[in-house]
Amino acid sequence: MLDSAYIVWGAAIPKMKAHGGSIITIGSVASSIKGFAKRAAYGATKGGVLGLTKAVAADYIGEKIRCNSVCPGTVDSPSLLERISELAKAMSSRDEAVNYFIDRQPSGRFGQPEEIAGLCAFLASNDSAFVNGQAICIDGGITI
Repeated sequence: MLDSAYIVWGAAIPKMKAHGGSIITIGSVASSIKGFAKRAAYGATKGGVLGLTKAVAADYIGEKIRCNSVCPGTVDSPSLLERISELAKAMSSRDEAVNYFIDRQPSGRFGQPEEIAGLCAFLASNDSAFVNGQAICIDGGITI
């Protein structure tokens, strides 16, 4: 995950220098922002993505290249469905596993992919021209 970002940026940034632009990474609240049980490797990797995002933002601001990270909480996704299925094996039912994830959400629901996409679209637009080097949580209140 971290290697991929580094390699892609190494290819993209030289081409972006002429015109500037916006780089958006997908971080996670499970990172240097918040620790979660049984997510150590994932959290450490996403923490690295956040550090790399901030460093790239600082290194290339002079070339009008912005870099920000979107940090979702628990999103209704294939990855979440896999984690629910795994947890259900250790619990009495699938509903109990779903409730485990819902109960940690102050909003009482999972995020939707469209909500994450909307934030990404904003960060890619000129409306966010003054936003740089940020890890923006979109997490239904999980980091409150």
